[in-house]
Amino acid sequence: MNDAETEAQRSILVVAHAHRADTVAAAERVVAALRAAGARPVLALDDGEDLVQAGPSLADVAVLGIDVPVTDIELAIVVGGDGTILRAAELVREGRAPVLGINMGHVGFLAEIERDDMDEAVRRVIARDYEVEERMALQVRVKDTGDSVIYETWALNEATVEKASRERLLEVVVEIDGRPLSTFGCDGMVVSTPTGSTAYNFSAGGPVIWPTVEAIAVVPLSAHALFAKPLVVGPEHSVAIEVLERTNGTGILWCDGRRSHDLPPGARVVVRRSDRPVRLARLHPAQFTDRLVRKFRLPVEGWRGPAAITGVLPTQSQAHAAVVDDVETDIVGSEVAP
Repeated sequence: MNDAETEAQRSILVVAHAHRADTVAAAERVVAALRAAGARPVLALDDGEDLVQAGPSLADVAVLGIDVPVTDIELAIVVGGDGTILRAAELVREGRAPVLGINMGHVGFLAEIERDDMDEAVRRVIARDYEVEERMALQVRVKDTGDSVIYETWALNEATVEKASRERLLEVVVEIDGRPLSTFGCDGMVVSTPTGSTAYNFSAGGPVIWPTVEAIAVVPLSAHALFAKPLVVGPEHSVAIEVLERTNGTGILWCDGRRSHDLPPGARVVVRRSDRPVRLARLHPAQFTDRLVRKFRLPVEGWRGPAAITGVLPTQSQAHAAVVDDVETDIVGSEVAP
């Protein structure tokens, strides 16, 4: 293969959990299918050694950042759970590649809702037969007492401010748009996106927010205060959590459970919507309601909607049209009512 042919090759990042036999086997199948289709599979540097030990056929796969720059990655295929998808989103953050999570039999909120044959999934990737949806991400900055930015990162799910010492409370002040809202002692604070509303936010008692809604949830963890309820603010607002100097101890910032930074007394964590969303590729666009029902095994017996009658679930566009029809019917009915 000459240099021109190599440059023209489409580069697809493959991200897999290296310590599960089923995901390693799936990664080998994806790599083989990509090669058969004329594409160039790429592995992350951190994954390479572990995956090669588990799957020797992956030994000669190109490495991200060494053989292929992230800007050349067309798409990332993930075989694993939502945690592995978060890692893939981190790997391609400096590029434009969407992330496709292959369903391995475990229902999550980021992976495909339907389980796919690996070869068929690769065929559709090569044919570019998928849709891309954009998910709001967070820009996260840590400032010192002099208001200088000392650390900056991002989050797809959430940014959490937590106590570093198990036996001590954090004393914090919550600030919205530069104005103080309330101070209290707590175990921490969760600032979440709609995508992250079914993660830590959900466990902390925060609201479930549909991914199509642009909003930021702010949820206290075990707060010692009467006014310590979950808040939902618009995406144009900034949220700040300041670790008060009277705190007897330190805090720690975690973003998506992957990136962390220590927070001494006086540190401020400022969170706002990032101008760079995370792009997810979808082979089977599905309604978020169906994901909730499958993930939490919610009871829906007795429902008498259209799919209960026809046996066919409506697509997202059909569901939207049905809502519009219902609204128009209500409007017409109200106009002719005596």
